[in-house]
Amino acid sequence: MIQKILISQPKPSSEKSHYYDIAAKHNVELVFRPFIKVEGITAREFRQQHINILDYTAVVFTSRHAIDNYFSLAKEMRVTIPESMKYFCVTETVSLYIQKYVQYRKRKVFFGTTGKIDDLLPQMVKHKNEKYLVPQSNVHNDAIKQLLDSKKLQHTECVMYRTVSNDFTEEEIKAFDYDMLVFFSPTGIQALTKNFPDFKQDKIRIATFGPTTAKAVIDAGLRLDLQAPSEKCPSMTSALDDYLTKEKKGK
Repeated sequence: MIQKILISQPKPSSEKSHYYDIAAKHNVELVFRPFIKVEGITAREFRQQHINILDYTAVVFTSRHAIDNYFSLAKEMRVTIPESMKYFCVTETVSLYIQKYVQYRKRKVFFGTTGKIDDLLPQMVKHKNEKYLVPQSNVHNDAIKQLLDSKKLQHTECVMYRTVSNDFTEEEIKAFDYDMLVFFSPTGIQALTKNFPDFKQDKIRIATFGPTTAKAVIDAGLRLDLQAPSEKCPSMTSALDDYLTKEKKGK
């Protein structure tokens, strides 16, 4: 029986999160504990990529981490971002975060609705003469590059931050008593095997979001119990709700 679930993401900032609905509906305890953390790279490391921020007229932001490290590096290198810079963000939430650094003007900021770069592409194509800079983590695939290539957009990907294991303390390792673990990236699986080299899954269920995360579980020799998204369950919360509902009926 599932009673305690570890969600490998930061605690939701809003009390309206569907995770809280799941906890109440299924009477389960949810613990939010990221397995990975993000660290910015230094200006010296960035310069080794031979990229000049001011050579670009637009930036593609896929996360708030990307925004933080873009403006942090610009400040460290004493680069003044021009007011004419255009920002393309995967969601409105990400776009609003830009206000932390610059005055928000809708004519300069564009955003998608699904959180996928595909949804943002039509707006980028409308601005096909822009030179796009795409800040990324050191852990990434070529999906964005291939997508922008397919539309013949001028773009350059660069690493502005790194994703590393958020190591567990000895106390956390001793108190590791979860019935289910939920992962969102292959790096999270790597962090699990790093922090728990003798990890035995036994009855612990493992849930993943995204095909690469699911593959990482299989490659690690672990059992995958729940995979999202699916046609029926497009989000991890809907998949989790469905899984717990079925388990109840099974009991």
